[in-house]
Amino acid sequence: MSESKAMIMGAAGTRLSAEEFAFFRNERPWGFILFARNISEPEQVRDLVASMRDAVGRPEAPVFVDQEGGRVQRLRPPLAPNYPPAAALGRLFAMDQRKGLRAAWLMSRLHAFDLQKLGITADCMPVLDVPVPGSHDVIGDRAYAHDAETVAKLGRAAADGLLAGGVLPVMKHVPGHGRAFADSHKELPRVDVSADELRGQDFLPFRALNDLPMAMTAHVVYSALDPDSPATTSRRVVEDIIRGEIGFDGLLMSDDISMHALSGDFGDRVDAILAAGCDVVLHCNGVMEEMRAVANRTPELAGKSRERAGAALLALRTADDTDEAAARAEFAEHFALVS
Repeated sequence: MSESKAMIMGAAGTRLSAEEFAFFRNERPWGFILFARNISEPEQVRDLVASMRDAVGRPEAPVFVDQEGGRVQRLRPPLAPNYPPAAALGRLFAMDQRKGLRAAWLMSRLHAFDLQKLGITADCMPVLDVPVPGSHDVIGDRAYAHDAETVAKLGRAAADGLLAGGVLPVMKHVPGHGRAFADSHKELPRVDVSADELRGQDFLPFRALNDLPMAMTAHVVYSALDPDSPATTSRRVVEDIIRGEIGFDGLLMSDDISMHALSGDFGDRVDAILAAGCDVVLHCNGVMEEMRAVANRTPELAGKSRERAGAALLALRTADDTDEAAARAEFAEHFALVS
């Protein structure tokens, strides 16, 4: 893997400006992420993805997207059908476990068909958060269920479907966003339950899927673990909980560094995220001034983080021989049971 910086970055629009191309060529982010603002039609997306990789001189540079289904789905018709939210798969699982697991696998396999056609190689799912009554709707129906065992089983099926289609999964938001009573896009949530409660529910799906290649942190303070810092910037949470108790040794990326849950200027945020033990900083909004500030403080991928990044890309495999039309027809049959 050629030299790159420990960051994933977005772009402002549907094509790279000359300034963006030069910036990416000079600063060499490890990967990129797409949002709805970057997407119009298939050839345009393929061209944008290709130009991102060309800018950094790495054809293997991962390109991420949030394509969960439901309200978090960057590709919409006609680029991709509207998929149900994770909670619909949970309802099917409650009716028939075998059909629920099959539908979760199929939906991810269909995501992979959609993404692969555009050159996108990583999907920021499964969501392994376990909501509690009264928690903020920022997770809501993005979660498979309200019990950890169901979340883990459906999350595994979803991750396996992506991998079968040649797309990398990113489990989120470790060590669990389900108890948050605030939206971390807007403010910093604080969870005040005991460590034993967290171990008994929130950590369980992540521990069950700790062999996945990548994970994204939660911008949430867990007072029983570290009362002063959100998980993203807490060395105690990253080292003792995510790496230790949960046992995840894959590539750990921050959630979006531009979210209002984090404090300080962008340089300070980068320093805190990397000092905590995250491998890669994620910056999503494509604002050049912010990206320059992030890049100025982000070092090259090195040491264990570089090894994890290389291992994550090695988890990308050739898609299986699933027939797309048959898979879409089968998924429609399953989803008809809960729609």
